[in-house]
Amino acid sequence: MKLDVYGTPAPQGSKRAFAVRGKGGIPTGRIAVIESSHDRVKSWRQAVIDAALSDDDAIAEPLAVKMLFFLARPKSHYRTGRNADRLRENAPRRPAKMPDLSKLVRATEDALTDAGLWRDDAQVVEISAMKYWADSRPPGAVIVIQET
Repeated sequence: MKLDVYGTPAPQGSKRAFAVRGKGGIPTGRIAVIESSHDRVKSWRQAVIDAALSDDDAIAEPLAVKMLFFLARPKSHYRTGRNADRLRENAPRRPAKMPDLSKLVRATEDALTDAGLWRDDAQVVEISAMKYWADSRPPGAVIVIQET
């Protein structure tokens, strides 16, 4: 099975905790924990769910998954003026900075679980993941899932 997901890949995993306050700013004694990139990861996970939804039953077998993430290049990678469509010579060939690849995989696996594609991401027995610049396609991911 191959899925094409379009959107901005967002990591999941970093959390932020804070004390919940009631009326008048008085601490309630409760702690809330939220994703650091909550809005971005929420829209990414929804894009993955939309691409993965089907009427088929959840896969119950062990799975091999390959994820190719395509990230938008920053404007600083391009030249200026009439050469604004050309990359600078020192522009990196692959995205070796944020977001972390393992956190992109985590968000995507959780979304595939939420979509009902498989019963649990523990079924994934083999995984490969790579990050590329989205130079020749829109940002997003290509996900290939095979039963092993």
